[in-house]
Amino acid sequence: MRLAQNAFRTTIGCLAGAMLVATGACGHSTDSTSRTSSPSAKVTAFPAGSSIQSLTFGGTQRQFIVYVPSDLPAQGSVPLVVMLHGGFGSATEAERDYGWDELADTAHFIVAYPNGLNHAWNAGGGCCGKPATTNVDDASFITEVVKIVQSHENIDLSRIFATGMSNGGLMDYRLACSTDVFAAIGPVSGTLQGSCPHPEKVSVIDIHGSADTHVPYNGGVGSGPGHVDGLSIPAVNEMWRKVDECANPSMRSSGVVTTSVAPCPDGRSVDLITVAGAGHQWPGSPDRPVVQRLLHTDTPSTALNATQTIWEFFSNHPKRPSN
Repeated sequence: MRLAQNAFRTTIGCLAGAMLVATGACGHSTDSTSRTSSPSAKVTAFPAGSSIQSLTFGGTQRQFIVYVPSDLPAQGSVPLVVMLHGGFGSATEAERDYGWDELADTAHFIVAYPNGLNHAWNAGGGCCGKPATTNVDDASFITEVVKIVQSHENIDLSRIFATGMSNGGLMDYRLACSTDVFAAIGPVSGTLQGSCPHPEKVSVIDIHGSADTHVPYNGGVGSGPGHVDGLSIPAVNEMWRKVDECANPSMRSSGVVTTSVAPCPDGRSVDLITVAGAGHQWPGSPDRPVVQRLLHTDTPSTALNATQTIWEFFSNHPKRPSN
């Protein structure tokens, strides 16, 4: 059983002086320069459930949460989803509110929740917060988190995905602009800010409310404290269709939800889901008015479950080599 194996592995990991990554229970730390994703360098598997991991990156102690379902298959590789919290949020908040752990249990994948410095990500174009003003290399930090998870678990390298809310959604696009790790991204209430001279050919599913004032659907400066000033959501979608050399999109509508689907070579797709009348929110997440005020988000739409929708897209769009 996976649970029993993890219990044994966790005990060994806490005793091993050479352990490179800390679980919350063990309290060890690692310098990111010592990590490797080579299969020959794999160390103790993470414990089942949620655990807090630490690493030193760029001279700063950073953390992320990793969630490992208790009944992952004993053999074979599994997907990895990196979930990025929004501005003012945290890994803990993202894990609690967006339902990825519960879905991971049934769909058998691992989830990593990195923590941004000062509750924000340097997503480019001046956003957001202290990470932007101090030019933190969050793309490399998140890539390092992926490498650490790879060194502990048997991750399918063709099925590594990134999703995120708000500032986390902006960071998804930054990852696609500056790394080649991810097969697909799934930003919610995010956009692209800043330049993107070398975009990676990735599948994209973007979910956005038409009445979002913090990250305006039609682009420009948002009303929120992050002062987002990015491309319109249709413009970002068009840009990535060109990057992926996609066919013209087909459109379908169901109630307030309009979906644009553009098939692309090598099995990729660039999709846009527009929720009419919805604000700055993650559709299908719990309605938590107090938390929403703190995070500067709006009441979640009930028109769809963004987490389930994004996962279905991810599961159908692994990374494939370009012709």
